[in-house]
Amino acid sequence: MTSSSSPAQKPRRKDNDWQLLMRLVPYARRHGKFLTLSLTLLLPLSLAGAVQPLIVGQAVSKLKSEPTWDILDPLSVSASINLLGSLLLFTILFRLLFAGVQGFMIQKVGQQLTADIRNDLFDHVTALAVKFFDRTPVGSLITRLTNDVEALGEVFSTGAIGIINDIVSIVVIGVVMFRQQWQLALLLIALLIPVTLLIIYFQQQYRTSNYLAREELSKLNAQFQENIIGIDVVQLFRREGFNQELFRKNNQRFIEAIDKTIFYDSAVSATLEWIALVAVAGVLGLGGILILQDKLTFGILSEFILFAPRFFDPLRRFAEKFTMFQSGFTAIERINELLNKPIDIRDPESEKRQNLHASDLDISEGKIGEIRFEDVWFAYKNDEFVIKNLDFTIRPGEKIALVGPTGAGKSSVIRLLCRLYEPTYGRILVDGVDIRHLPQQELRRHIGVILQDGFLFSGDVKSNISLGEFYPLSQIEEAAKLTNINRFIEELPQGYNTKLRERGTNLSSGQKQLLAFARVAIRNPKILVLDEATSSLDVGTEALVQEALDQLLINRTAIIIAHRLSTIRNVDRIFVLKQGVLIETGTHESLLAQKGLYASLYQLQMLGS
Repeated sequence: MTSSSSPAQKPRRKDNDWQLLMRLVPYARRHGKFLTLSLTLLLPLSLAGAVQPLIVGQAVSKLKSEPTWDILDPLSVSASINLLGSLLLFTILFRLLFAGVQGFMIQKVGQQLTADIRNDLFDHVTALAVKFFDRTPVGSLITRLTNDVEALGEVFSTGAIGIINDIVSIVVIGVVMFRQQWQLALLLIALLIPVTLLIIYFQQQYRTSNYLAREELSKLNAQFQENIIGIDVVQLFRREGFNQELFRKNNQRFIEAIDKTIFYDSAVSATLEWIALVAVAGVLGLGGILILQDKLTFGILSEFILFAPRFFDPLRRFAEKFTMFQSGFTAIERINELLNKPIDIRDPESEKRQNLHASDLDISEGKIGEIRFEDVWFAYKNDEFVIKNLDFTIRPGEKIALVGPTGAGKSSVIRLLCRLYEPTYGRILVDGVDIRHLPQQELRRHIGVILQDGFLFSGDVKSNISLGEFYPLSQIEEAAKLTNINRFIEELPQGYNTKLRERGTNLSSGQKQLLAFARVAIRNPKILVLDEATSSLDVGTEALVQEALDQLLINRTAIIIAHRLSTIRNVDRIFVLKQGVLIETGTHESLLAQKGLYASLYQLQMLGS
């Protein structure tokens, strides 16, 4: 037996903040023009901010008759103040104008980046195998596609570029301070280092708490979504009180996780408030001593009193954005986990496809729908096999029925044939070609599946038949006539243009199922699969559908799953499954004569009816 399962993946080491941030670089490159322009404005904006304390310091020095810039020496005090005031006003206007331009461009790039990530995430999620959705709550996925992606966009537009801006500001101010007075500059640097380490510690604690809070929020969304979808069952079985209590418990866990994030956020803000006051006090203390020793002028002291808060402003801004920033990193981490989920079912590589003949890839030619299972084993969970050693051949044009008790593996056979799941062992061939060597779209184009529950999308009737493919209205009407549902559609308020609500709640179960038949008829598949397809139809509607099915089944291979055994008497063969094993094969009459499981099931149904 050959295994088709992929090797076990090693647990992935979590990335640090810088590695997570680098995940955004490929998306940022798509909008390099705006990004480059906004980054080039960082240096002049930082220089304009660093020059402002110098201008104020020169004004103080001129008033105190201390040494000033050479350009101010020949000017009077009033002329110097006017010149310095004009220069200060220019720097303020410069920063206002270009900071606004830069902010607009960064926000624009952030929104475009968010849209790109949301598109890629949607494409990746819809390409994942069905088994991923079996174990992942829908509410959790919705949280990642909405809340997490928005938080991620904020990290880039406000956080990542903000960090670069703050680093440039700190460097520029640091260089200017050391050029003015190294002792005071060294004092501020000495205060910056420990507070930075403290903030890093709080950041790590906040990250852990925020990740837990996001997970609890995903659980809340999943529980809320589950209750909305199952509201009929909730109310009919008086489960409101029980579900409310479950929701309150989950909500309390979410609140407790959020409380921890609030604590660390407040700790950062308090630390920066304290350190900013200490910095100004330190500058005044050391500056006063230096002035008394005639080693410092009042002008330079004034400059450093202004430099001190500006030097710590980047950390203050970081504190103000602390919650957003860490939420964004958590969002990147969670989205990255989802994007790293492997796509288990992939199309064959190009070289393998080239080795197949065109007639092999187009099963509308040649054998027209031969299906062969060769020693197929399948398990949803490791070693818990629901299909065991399945080995059979369905000839072209043959009509086969799959029967058996609940849990026998009938629907699993269909999912394997449509390649929604991969066999654990063995292989499945259509017209002699292993389905793993066929593109998924090519395979499913030739297999028409009608499930027990016909899912409808929001939109009109005709779009729910065409499902995104282009078909002229005449062809859609022809498919409706073929499946005997044209009368239902014509009786609707706007006919084929009638708008359907989400999941088709303005149609009956029978009407929704009939639309599913029309979907298959318009695509003219060579293999037809019916999984309890007529179970939701009344007797009159089922008679119309049966007449349509008789036409659809001509020259097509068909697999029919039905619990009502009286509906499958006329098939060519019946496969009887029990616990994933094919135990009986034959016609209706021959299986009754064997007096095995099929005969027992049939007699029980006849007694029940």
